[in-house]
Amino acid sequence: MMKVKMEPSEFKNLKGIEYFQFEEDFIEENMRCIPMVVRFNMDAAGIKLKLAEWSRFHPTERIQLALLPVFTREETVRYHQFLISLITKYTGNQATTLAVDPSPDWGNLNQIPAMLEEKLAEFEWNLSIGQWQKLSNIQRFALLKLCRPGHENKNFPKAITEFGLIAR
Repeated sequence: MMKVKMEPSEFKNLKGIEYFQFEEDFIEENMRCIPMVVRFNMDAAGIKLKLAEWSRFHPTERIQLALLPVFTREETVRYHQFLISLITKYTGNQATTLAVDPSPDWGNLNQIPAMLEEKLAEFEWNLSIGQWQKLSNIQRFALLKLCRPGHENKNFPKAITEFGLIAR
């Protein structure tokens, strides 16, 4: 199978968001995957977005989904409504809603989630609570997404390195 060379993501140098270098490798079926910042926002808004739906959105709408804040209840409701409207507009389908976790593991600064510790152990790596606490919310979120069972995990070591948690 021939690997297709893609242009850099529209998110790569976008000001105002956290976009990670390892995300440049997020390509599936010759399509760039949904960036972590958008996945973070979607989790906060309680919407699951399929890659096929994401790929139909206009690039300016995808950028908007990365830039729109979800810090307050009002912002999250606006984000939720905007995303639902895009899904309906481009697919004619109803959005898939998810329960919003009021206490996500990435938000617990006092404990490293067991799932992450298990993944780190596979590589014989350790993460201190101090390192965990210094990561941004989206970095912690990304690590947990990348270490989930059933996830390809090839970007997990790249993320760990990019976040300065181990020397390579």
